[in-house]
Amino acid sequence: MAMPLEFGLWRVDDKPVRVATRPMPLESRLEQLIEADPGILGHPLLLIGRQVLTQHGKVVDLLGMDAEGGLHVLELKRDRTPREVVAQVLDYGSWVQELTNEQIRDIYTSYARGRGLAEELDEAFAVRFGGTPPEALNSTHALTIVASEIDAATERIVTYLASGFQVPVNVLFFRYFEDEGRSYLARTWLMDEAEAVVPSSGARGRGKQEPWNGADWYVSFGDEAGGRNWDDALRYGFVSAGGGEWFSRTLRSLPLGARVFTHIPKVGYVGVGTVSGEPQPFEDAVLSNEGENQRMSDLSLAGTYRRAGDRAESDADDRREWIVPVTWERAVPREEALWRTGFFANQNSACKLRARFTIEEVTRHFGIDQGFTSA
Repeated sequence: MAMPLEFGLWRVDDKPVRVATRPMPLESRLEQLIEADPGILGHPLLLIGRQVLTQHGKVVDLLGMDAEGGLHVLELKRDRTPREVVAQVLDYGSWVQELTNEQIRDIYTSYARGRGLAEELDEAFAVRFGGTPPEALNSTHALTIVASEIDAATERIVTYLASGFQVPVNVLFFRYFEDEGRSYLARTWLMDEAEAVVPSSGARGRGKQEPWNGADWYVSFGDEAGGRNWDDALRYGFVSAGGGEWFSRTLRSLPLGARVFTHIPKVGYVGVGTVSGEPQPFEDAVLSNEGENQRMSDLSLAGTYRRAGDRAESDADDRREWIVPVTWERAVPREEALWRTGFFANQNSACKLRARFTIEEVTRHFGIDQGFTSA
């Protein structure tokens, strides 16, 4: 059976002096310490809830999220028996695996408001992990019993469940030391590979993505020197992509009537508009210029756009610039782009936009009616 590593601590100012291990004066204080610095758990976590009420009337001590969007239940043993603490954390597992994207965001909103914070989950996630949350949250979960010590029965039960039945449960020990008026904590796990998380079963994936309203799309407009130019798109009403099949394929999937949130990479959001025409290669595209339709190739353009004949004979990839006409509802010059920590960004030229935080903030900033509600 896996056994926890036993910690010893020595002061070595002169000769080695072992620092005494003490019972944790107040085990519930661990909850406060973890909240103050989740890093003491040993792997990056964003705390999204404390004392979270479940639909079964129970209360989860701490709820966290990792960089992959997996959820972590952290439950303090306190003075409960092995049967009680293990049964409790398993009950929480049955609850947490069913949480939808919307419910997870509501949990974080309540937690943030309780701490006097106005930030959304997307912002907090970006600050903690340096990127936007994955589209599917809660595809995995982990259950952790936090204790200063546990009895042999709890060790046996947890090891049996984890090693024999792949239940994502483990025990995190904190050892408490005192030395000349100072207090120290050291941690160790009951089992190795503590960070391995088993995918939750049951309704896996259902409701784990933010709902899509069926209308909003994200478009990445690569405004680059020597290539396409946002001033052209702003003036004549279009979005475009080219340089290869991978870049243009998703853009060509934009349907008529789609609302597009247009983003310049590393700059920000510069426009919201409605797709008003079918995708066309540059040399065939027709756009509106001062109320009259003109071929794009005849317009005065600041940028350069790939044509059918621009590729080498040996190059079988379609590198043409594909143009999608857009009627702008609100669009601004590059210098007035909007960007906030936590906004959605993606390397695809176009994709469905589910990020509620991004949609709400961009439409609010540009003074646009959200217009669509989540399905």
